[in-house]
Amino acid sequence: MTPVELSRTVLRAVRRAVDEGELDVAAPLPERVVVAPPGPGGCGDYATNVALQLARPAGQPPRRVAEILRPHLLRTGGIADVVVTGPGFLNISLGSTAPVALVREILRSGPRYGHGDSLAGQVVRLHAPHEVRAVVHLDALARILRSQGALVRTSCAGPLEPDWATVLGVRTVDDDTGASESGRVAVRPVPAPADPLPLGRDAARWALLRPAPHDRPRICDDHLVQREGNPLFRVRYAHARTRALLRNAADLGFGPEPGAMPPALPSTRTPEPGPAAPVTASTPGPEPRSVPLATTPEPTDLPAVGPATAAVTAPNDGFAAPGVQPLPAPDVQPLLQALADHPRVLAAAAAHRAPDRLARHLVTVADATLPLLPAVLPLGEEKPSAAHRARLALADAAGAVLAGGLSLLGIDAPDHL
Repeated sequence: MTPVELSRTVLRAVRRAVDEGELDVAAPLPERVVVAPPGPGGCGDYATNVALQLARPAGQPPRRVAEILRPHLLRTGGIADVVVTGPGFLNISLGSTAPVALVREILRSGPRYGHGDSLAGQVVRLHAPHEVRAVVHLDALARILRSQGALVRTSCAGPLEPDWATVLGVRTVDDDTGASESGRVAVRPVPAPADPLPLGRDAARWALLRPAPHDRPRICDDHLVQREGNPLFRVRYAHARTRALLRNAADLGFGPEPGAMPPALPSTRTPEPGPAAPVTASTPGPEPRSVPLATTPEPTDLPAVGPATAAVTAPNDGFAAPGVQPLPAPDVQPLLQALADHPRVLAAAAAHRAPDRLARHLVTVADATLPLLPAVLPLGEEKPSAAHRARLALADAAGAVLAGGLSLLGIDAPDHL
């Protein structure tokens, strides 16, 4: 069950409780329900405050409303448990197939995962002063708002500079000068302290968009450095690595298949003894085989970053090659949580006119993706297993989210770096 499906499920539970007379809500029911990762004190996979929203219209305490909704949710397939915490938050634990459904949904939608219709039918008129950061914000906001179904019209206080289009990729501003001032949304971030054009399109847009609109952006060469300390590089590097893994897996004869990713199991195979030399107490046994993450089957010029600088032992999915020490499976929960949160982040970025929220979220997705990558491909004599295919599908999904998010910011997501 994806976050969008869960939101609809919660809304259906509310309607059933009203139809059956358990809740008497005079006001119109909410058109959509927000589900998000649990906050402090919460539990499960997702939480919603819908009971707090309905408490006043229903004339009941929020916890009572939550207790009424709880059995309706528990009767829904795919929901394993529902716990009421705090003043009335519903904390929902999904069934074991939830991650599989999430990955399938992302792979089905591709880079458009998270696009929705929450703003369908709304006309948003954006107006920016004649300043480079404001115009880049205007362009990114238009992309994000349209991803949520809004009809966007844009205008600028002056004609666009030619370099803003040719270098920064700013789309043509609409002729919206006839709109009334009261109907416009002003886009006025803190101006850039220096000319960002020398950074080039991708680095310049990132430098202008990642800081919050009220923060002063840093226009410097740090955005061009291909090292771990550069967030833009980490995002693009993680995307490029997922694409490289797909190519490597195809060379090995397997592809992505969403599925469960069990923890590594101890090897049941005993290494065959050597031909002559006996092993005594003073003779060390075979060393675990370690391979640097930066060494991939496909030649690549990608520099090592983050976990790539460490040596990793070959993962084991129940069948290890002789002499290979099993490695615990990577913790994919942070990545699954970040991917599941992507639609909510996009909707919030559109609602709050804040492209920086999307930029920061992409860094979160990239940082959660990198620890997964060493365990995707089989090493040595390992055969591709269901776990390898499932990890490859998860990496593919992460790459799709990174590519889609960068595209909405107007930044390229290359398959090779």
